[in-house]
Amino acid sequence: MQLAKVERHRLIQSVVTRKRIGTQLELLDALAGSGCTVTQATISRDIRELGLEKTHDQFGRPRYVLPATARRGDPAEALSSILGQFGRKVTPAGNIVVLQSDLGAAPAIARALDQLGHERVLGTLAGDDTVLVVAPSERDARSLARELGETLR
Repeated sequence: MQLAKVERHRLIQSVVTRKRIGTQLELLDALAGSGCTVTQATISRDIRELGLEKTHDQFGRPRYVLPATARRGDPAEALSSILGQFGRKVTPAGNIVVLQSDLGAAPAIARALDQLGHERVLGTLAGDDTVLVVAPSERDARSLARELGETLR
């Protein structure tokens, strides 16, 4: 399936965040595994446009990462920005908050929540378009859901 450029970029960001992708061929394979077929030329252009950086993991293997500038800054602003752009729906369920997002945005949202250090966030679990946020109690989950819901577009 062909994805629009913005959706493809989100998917690429999600893929390189979740797994070690060290070559363009590995990225092509990972995208194909997600149902997105593109050419090597498109991947090369996307990597350049996204500003992906090539580093090495702890074992010395090559790995693409998001640009350093995207990893810095105020965690609250980062969360607000990403939720405003890609968040869709927030629902409390017991002591868990279910946060639905655009395809490929959930890992970035979960990472932003984790980096925030919020007292009502014990931890997160992200799929492709859903984040489960574990809160200490049902009351905390309801409060957190209201707070997160205010930042959705």
